[in-house]
Amino acid sequence: MLQVHECSKSYGALTVLDKVSFVVNPNDRAALVGPNGCGKSTLLNIIGGLEEADSGMVTFDQAATLGYLRQGLTPSPGLTVLSAACEGVAGWHEARGELDEIARWMAAPGADVDQLLGDYERTQAWFDSLGGYDIEHRAEAMLSRFGLPDLDQPVETLSGGQQTRLMLAGVLLAEPDLLLLDEPTNHLDIDMLEWLEEFLAAYNGAVLIVSHDRTFLDRTVTRIIEIDQRTHEVTEYTGNYSEYAAQKAASIDRQWSAWKDQRAEERRMRQDIHRTKMHAQSVELTTTSREPGVRRAAKKVAKKALSREKKLDRYLESDERVGRPDRHWQVKIDFGEMPRGGQEVATLKGIGHSFDGDRWLFRDLNLTLRHGERIALLGPNGSGKSTLLRVMVGALEPSEGTVRPGANVRIGYMPQKQETLDPESTPFEIIRQAAAVGETDIRNFLHYFLFAGDDVFAPVGRLSYGERARLLLARLVIGGANWLVLDEPVNHLDIASRERFEEALDSFPGTVLAAVHDRAFIDRFASGIWRLEGGRIARYIDRAEMSRVRG
Repeated sequence: MLQVHECSKSYGALTVLDKVSFVVNPNDRAALVGPNGCGKSTLLNIIGGLEEADSGMVTFDQAATLGYLRQGLTPSPGLTVLSAACEGVAGWHEARGELDEIARWMAAPGADVDQLLGDYERTQAWFDSLGGYDIEHRAEAMLSRFGLPDLDQPVETLSGGQQTRLMLAGVLLAEPDLLLLDEPTNHLDIDMLEWLEEFLAAYNGAVLIVSHDRTFLDRTVTRIIEIDQRTHEVTEYTGNYSEYAAQKAASIDRQWSAWKDQRAEERRMRQDIHRTKMHAQSVELTTTSREPGVRRAAKKVAKKALSREKKLDRYLESDERVGRPDRHWQVKIDFGEMPRGGQEVATLKGIGHSFDGDRWLFRDLNLTLRHGERIALLGPNGSGKSTLLRVMVGALEPSEGTVRPGANVRIGYMPQKQETLDPESTPFEIIRQAAAVGETDIRNFLHYFLFAGDDVFAPVGRLSYGERARLLLARLVIGGANWLVLDEPVNHLDIASRERFEEALDSFPGTVLAAVHDRAFIDRFASGIWRLEGGRIARYIDRAEMSRVRG
């Protein structure tokens, strides 16, 4: 269906893709993986026809259709939610408009109905081939699944997350032969994620996905295409993400073992050459011209050493040599020493909040968060999770009720929208304001969070979302917080950085409350779950208990 053949792409001196080749067959379920910046979105743009490769080619089956959900895609202005979703089905609006126009002509006085009837039947056949009126019914059901029940709402009034979900619905509604999905899980709550997994499992077409959601990849793909950030080439693995991770780890272990054996062989060969040279030199120095036989033997030994040197050179230049496994920098987090707070970190009594005095997001919440608890705050989009977090940290006054913080509690709050970062400031200035440390210590500290060299002086407004997320983490760490309040903390982190953040939380001795939809992250860090839905909170031990109770 799709063949990518030796595609290369560079931006100036920066190589992103180098002779990338792979094939996607009908009904394949494949994922593109790799760290942020390795070229995944660039490759999808090339496949989707939005960018051109510098060399190589992308070919499709002539009759195949393509649907592409790309990052930053927004609906056309002036449409309603329903019409924007249906716009994803190419030609549907045009066919319906033409059908309605012919119907108006036929109803006009004096119309030649017999002549128009043929046009109407041909247009009706075209309209039916695109899904007909059933498209609207399917769109309505899908939009409801994605939390967009108001079909007449103008698209301009939607939030960024709602617009992303709307565009995903439109792409899925078209049911193309090949789906290209770039971060489709962003802005989806867990219920939406599980519905999308079921949809893709039953989908009659091929799917190529970019996602940092490990559970989502485990449940949707059977093949992994990895882009190497160092070589800019691809390697393919059979299986889902967990199977790929296991294969990758085993491959790296084998490469380390082979590289160490190779290094040992190189040392042995050099030592052998050195001994042979020393032996020949010793014989030559301790004999005289009266011992020609011994000297001839020494020269033979010297020639043998030279031959072995050439053999070593050929060995070092051989393509069969194993390269040292690359150890990429990842986020390294050490929360260090911090003050121990009271047993009760925060107590909520009768908390409720409404933005318009009429529609309550939640009401009469009575909660106690205790020291050492690690709570995942879950709930549908729009249920008020971010609002509740802001109320708990004192960033928003509740409409009713009180929040009482515990003794010696130091809050580290990471908002979802990153609005606490001054776009004119720099990583260096932000860390300097958070802790009284010297310039060298600041630069060394930021280096752990992948800010090296002049990166520490780049304005925040020019940083990517992932870079801003790392900077927020750095500020929490150096601030010595003993209660972390995290609103979608891993949204813009690649998989490797998510795993390192999970490792850090494993060793964090304080309390954690996180609104998050990454299920792998939840399963690793959470000791309990609060689910906010319908204005009330239910508590569960884990996701399994929540599923049993709600199911």
